[in-house]
Amino acid sequence: MNSNKKIILFDGVCNLCNNSVQFAIKRDKNDIFRYAAIQSETGKKLLKERNIDTNEVDSIILIEPNIAYYTKSTAALEICKDLKGLNTVSTILLWLPESFRNIVYDFVAANRYKWYGKKDACMIPTEELKSKFI
Repeated sequence: MNSNKKIILFDGVCNLCNNSVQFAIKRDKNDIFRYAAIQSETGKKLLKERNIDTNEVDSIILIEPNIAYYTKSTAALEICKDLKGLNTVSTILLWLPESFRNIVYDFVAANRYKWYGKKDACMIPTEELKSKFI
């Protein structure tokens, strides 16, 4: 695994999460990120190494190898800071208290299957995108 790439762990059966990953891939002009579903073997291994309980966080996690990991709204905004066109807005939103941001985040996360649906299995990346998934 390339240790200089940030890793986005996402809910592989969630349509909102999959669409968010596709959105990030299109805007990751500097090839900063790699992706893994939380349900994948790699995802499970990375969660276990960091003692992250998926009963508490089950939608998005950003790992910066050898630095830190972020969950919930902080993860989403830290990801946006590295995406073309979203860095200013996400930096401003990070000034808001995390407890407030997570109330909104948790509300969306709790309703994401109802609003956006879910797949029966994790997405399978196309040939051109396989190198971005670990």
